[in-house]
Amino acid sequence: MIGMARERRLAEVFVEIADSLVEDFDVIDLLHRLCARCVELLDVSAAGILLVDAHGEPQIIAASDEHTRLLELFALQHDQGPCVECYRTGLASTNIDLTRPQTTAGWPRFAPQARETGYVTTHAVPLRLRNRVVGALNLFQATPHHLGDDDIALAQALADVATITILQQRTLERSHVENSQLESALTSRVLIEQVKGVLAERWDTSVDSAFDAFRAYARARRLRLSDLATRIISGDFDTSAIPAPLPDRPGDPRG
Repeated sequence: MIGMARERRLAEVFVEIADSLVEDFDVIDLLHRLCARCVELLDVSAAGILLVDAHGEPQIIAASDEHTRLLELFALQHDQGPCVECYRTGLASTNIDLTRPQTTAGWPRFAPQARETGYVTTHAVPLRLRNRVVGALNLFQATPHHLGDDDIALAQALADVATITILQQRTLERSHVENSQLESALTSRVLIEQVKGVLAERWDTSVDSAFDAFRAYARARRLRLSDLATRIISGDFDTSAIPAPLPDRPGDPRG
């Protein structure tokens, strides 16, 4: 996406984000949309957002697809990878060639898993506001082309927007409220992960397809993802009310 078309789409994305920043906005849904917009605007294969919980432990909270989520979890489990390092240093690390042993020597488990998943290049930019770092945005590419300076600047801008959506200006001076919001978002993510698995099994479809149907139903009825997930897990909601997704096509990477 280049030229005026990209500029117009970029303006639409930031308007979309601004319209979402109401008092009771759905953090999880917005961060998932930000991941999808990163893929769209930056011509990368996948994106994921990592946050730290109240105990300083990094957790994946949103991703553009299920493959990225699993990869991020793998990286965090072994306490290694560019996204984890980006959070700890607060510095961006871009155009990382995952096929070069010299580059990936410090990630003996992460790098092979990334390559096995189909990614050859990765980027990590911090989620920061002034001197505060709350996580990182991780981008993956299945092709070896590099992101230019303008693309890196845009990635950082999207990461900065994600940070603001999490912290919000009115909570910056109240760390206990900030921690509560982060913890609430992470707790919601766990519930949503459970629902994705339940729906995928019920419909015999991919987790991504199940999540798309779940999100579409919630958004159409202005329901928070976490609230609907809580009702489903507690048995207080009949999931037959959610239209089942179309069957996954053979060979679809989302399956």
